[in-house]
Amino acid sequence: MSMIKIFFLLFIFIFKGNLNPELIIGKERVKPGIIFIFEGAIKDHITPISMHLSESLTNVHIEARVNWGSDNIPNGTPSEGFVPYLNITATITNQNSGLLTFIDLKPHVNLVDNFHYARNISLPGKINELYTVKFNISPPTGVDLAIHKDWLKKYGKQLISNYSFEYKNINFNEIASAKRN
Repeated sequence: MSMIKIFFLLFIFIFKGNLNPELIIGKERVKPGIIFIFEGAIKDHITPISMHLSESLTNVHIEARVNWGSDNIPNGTPSEGFVPYLNITATITNQNSGLLTFIDLKPHVNLVDNFHYARNISLPGKINELYTVKFNISPPTGVDLAIHKDWLKKYGKQLISNYSFEYKNINFNEIASAKRN
């Protein structure tokens, strides 16, 4: 067996336990250079417990990774850095029954994605059914984020505009059936 094959097999053996699948629901880029990656992830234990759905009552961990891009971003912006203070909600609608779940995504931190917006959810139906997922994004309020004159002149009174992104025929079966390593 060649050294390359041995190295590859060793790599897979060592790192396989650290890989948790994620379902990419959608990707979007908006002005002024913010990238949204919407995902369904494996359910997880989240603290404080009083504010988050228990892992045992959860099917999926819905996420929005929101970061600056690496090009065409405002001066002084950390390339690929987290974009804080956004208000993000998601509606997950069962395409068979019409039942829905509404959640507000809250800032989370972990060792894989670092800062992101997310929430544990129970799907409004069976894990093998199809769902429509709609994400709504609102800019920070004036209480949450102050804006300097230079930003105001170049980009306006808000960090971003309101956005809504909808994705149909999302199948959570694989991610809802998976277990965290």
